[in-house]
Amino acid sequence: MKNNPILSSFNFNAHSLRGEKKRNYSNLRSPCIEHIHSAMDEEYDVIVLGTGLKECILSGLLSVDGLKVLHMDRNDYYGGESTSLNLTQLWKHFKGEDKPPEQLGASRDYNVDMVPKFMMANGSLVRILIHTDVTKYLNFKAVDGSFVYKKSKIYKVPATDVEALKSPLMGLFEKRRARKFFIYVQDYDENDPKSHEGLDLTKVTAKELISKYGLEDDTIDFIGHALALYSSDNYLDQPALDFVKRMKLYAESLARFQGGSPYIYPLYGLGELPQAFARLSAVYGGTYMLNKPECKIEYGDDGKVIGVTSEGETAKCKKVVCDPSYLPDKVKKVGKVARAVCIMSHPIPDTNDSHSAQVIVPQKQLGRKSDMYLFCCSYAHNVAPKGKFIAFVSTEAETDDPKVELEPGIKLLGPVDEIFYDNYDRYEPTNDHTADNCFISASYDPTTHFETTVNDVIQMYTKITGKTLDLSVDLSAASATEE
Repeated sequence: MKNNPILSSFNFNAHSLRGEKKRNYSNLRSPCIEHIHSAMDEEYDVIVLGTGLKECILSGLLSVDGLKVLHMDRNDYYGGESTSLNLTQLWKHFKGEDKPPEQLGASRDYNVDMVPKFMMANGSLVRILIHTDVTKYLNFKAVDGSFVYKKSKIYKVPATDVEALKSPLMGLFEKRRARKFFIYVQDYDENDPKSHEGLDLTKVTAKELISKYGLEDDTIDFIGHALALYSSDNYLDQPALDFVKRMKLYAESLARFQGGSPYIYPLYGLGELPQAFARLSAVYGGTYMLNKPECKIEYGDDGKVIGVTSEGETAKCKKVVCDPSYLPDKVKKVGKVARAVCIMSHPIPDTNDSHSAQVIVPQKQLGRKSDMYLFCCSYAHNVAPKGKFIAFVSTEAETDDPKVELEPGIKLLGPVDEIFYDNYDRYEPTNDHTADNCFISASYDPTTHFETTVNDVIQMYTKITGKTLDLSVDLSAASATEE
């Protein structure tokens, strides 16, 4: 295994969380039976329904702001749609039984994410972790590599100048043209007109900016999907500013820990993140209630929310934050994610034996409308027993048959020990939050990084509080040390 850096500022002793479900943070302020009645009798600034990652981040941020928060979930565990499952839970989820084959190893050694995503090392989620000091509850580790699929082959996305020079992704002359474009992006400063070279990126489209450098279609495909991380080609007709910002984020994240990719990932899987933010909320006075069935949102005569009823008791509140499942009449279906969950005994082939990796398959390579993503993690991140790897293949569904649709991605994985197929619908809110004071998160998309997820959280925070979340943190706080 590679000597992979662990991020020293994220230095909570993850090993203390070992356990069958690891959902027992003892100091979460969850009321005892005798206190439940009084907790439900109180009035709150905000009641949060569902303990998915978005809801837990918001619960933490709002509690830090001094708001009185009650956080409820119909499930008896944290994480909602973004939880991590052990092997027994995984079997029950997909097969309806709880006796997985013994040869796969101990159930407790598995932490399989239901929404697998890596974090950009310089991205918004890392900024929120540092901003809230949640880093002290977690251990993160750099991801070995990011790869891209082109013309039936997997190539490493260059992480250094030396790799870029050797990379077969472009010919020599194309590399020179691309280098000029990368220098423009690197030097671009929104507040320094001299760096704009006469281009107004709020008006010039990404396609127009790229055409200035005469780049080939394959190069554009690579830059747009493997560096700027767009899931389709729609960005080409949009103003180029977002495109340039995304490329700068990728480069800054790559430079942050000088690893083989711009990504980091928590030990024991993403299920640790909702719990860590729940813990933050509890420290600042948030109250938690799990296993609360039939949370019914109540409205006043003016149509605004006045409380939430569960088990015959109503807790009063001014605002409700929830995931789409709690207010199905106020959301619309906007798409569907197709995914496969695989247990393997080897890394993804042609990824330099990486124990953690992402492979992006741009839409054009498969004749699709959106990209396909391969995600792989292993025992190196404590998400599987020694010698086992967890791989995901996900995409925005264009058919109702995930098995057939995901086949091109599955083929790239090589032999698999077990495979589970799944489809889930994506929803977005349709309500006017100013009219009902209900703030609903959007469903998780198939991308393999967290930027879209956190953008939704930041926008919701502003809608709820009327304030802009200041994420201008000292990112050097997150340094890397050798394992």
